[in-house]
Amino acid sequence: MNVRHDPPKKQNDTADTPKETERIAKVMARAGLCSRRDAERWILDGRVSVNGQTLDTPAFTVVPSDKIVVDGQPLPAVEATRLFLYHKLTGLVTTARDENSRPTVFGSLPDGLPRVVSVGRLDLNSEGLLLLTNDGGLARHLELPANSWTRRYRVRVRGTVRPSALARLAQGVTVEGIKYGPIHASLERAQTGANVWLVLTLQEGKNREVRKVMAELGLQVNRLIRTDYGPFQLGDLPPGAVREVPAKILRRSVAGYFGRG
Repeated sequence: MNVRHDPPKKQNDTADTPKETERIAKVMARAGLCSRRDAERWILDGRVSVNGQTLDTPAFTVVPSDKIVVDGQPLPAVEATRLFLYHKLTGLVTTARDENSRPTVFGSLPDGLPRVVSVGRLDLNSEGLLLLTNDGGLARHLELPANSWTRRYRVRVRGTVRPSALARLAQGVTVEGIKYGPIHASLERAQTGANVWLVLTLQEGKNREVRKVMAELGLQVNRLIRTDYGPFQLGDLPPGAVREVPAKILRRSVAGYFGRG
């Protein structure tokens, strides 16, 4: 890729930038190597070079003919954007590498998938729908709070469920100084024992949000299954299996991403 020799432009000064030029972090993300934010960190760490010159700032634009090298390896060719539904099992972490050597989602995927990143996370003891994509830019788009995509969970809790307490969650709740947005919670069926299944729908998906909010109500979560993320559903996908979203459905479901200028 031939490097642009003009000074980097401010982010709001792009009107006269040729359309074939792109920020390098965006190109790295679209190649599925990492997220755009990670790409910026890698560049600052001196892990990225363009046409033989190591970069020291992510404020850098490239064109298709430039030679980008990351950690000594050429940047993978940009492929068509793909999205996969994955039925995560408990006992897996969603990081590429775990400092405690616990098994990861990426070490458990079926053969034949491209390099992928996860859209958001599910913690070690949670299961259900996890979205995977080969486009880091799409992953970031799907995670943006501004998109207000709903997440739906089936949650098994132990304790006495008070419908009035569930109803108050729709107004939002603050737990340990952290404010959580509205959560719509309902009983999946009437409580007949110590455990009961709930259905929770929320938009923010903050770290361990469901578990913390349930604990605030005096309920202990002993199973948590994500069933929906925006328009994408777990459905009958078997545990551990992966299913690709057809390209036509993907473009229709995330038109805001593919319709960008």
